[in-house]
Amino acid sequence: MPVPQLIHVDSLDYTPTARSVSLARRRAARLVAEWGWEEVAGDAALVVSELATNALLHGSLRGRLFRVRLVLGPTLLRIEVSDPRGERVPRRRRGVASTSGHGLVLVGGLAERWGIEPRTVGKTVWAELEPGLRAGPLTRSCGPARSSG
Repeated sequence: MPVPQLIHVDSLDYTPTARSVSLARRRAARLVAEWGWEEVAGDAALVVSELATNALLHGSLRGRLFRVRLVLGPTLLRIEVSDPRGERVPRRRRGVASTSGHGLVLVGGLAERWGIEPRTVGKTVWAELEPGLRAGPLTRSCGPARSSG
């Protein structure tokens, strides 16, 4: 199987603060637009915001950073947010009784796929956007997919 060609990669570590979520969101929107994918820059910013917020609220440890990584290939934008808490795996919530925890529902609605990859220390939560493929809710993955690589 051929290895997909990467066009752009950006990775930056952030301190676990609310300001970092805002900085990561703005950086993602700017980079994705600069890379020529203006049509998904807003979606990418929203996905980064939701995943970074989850890393801040549920994956942070004192003195440890979280990482936002954007990988653009010819037809795919992959957004990854890594944090040091591998034991705290995000789950999609169901129902409307909760006033929080719906960020992954939003991510699932914007991304074609999303999932979780364990790391030696911590985990990476990722989402993939494909600008030309705006699938309906029945054809999109709506839960975490595990990746072995």
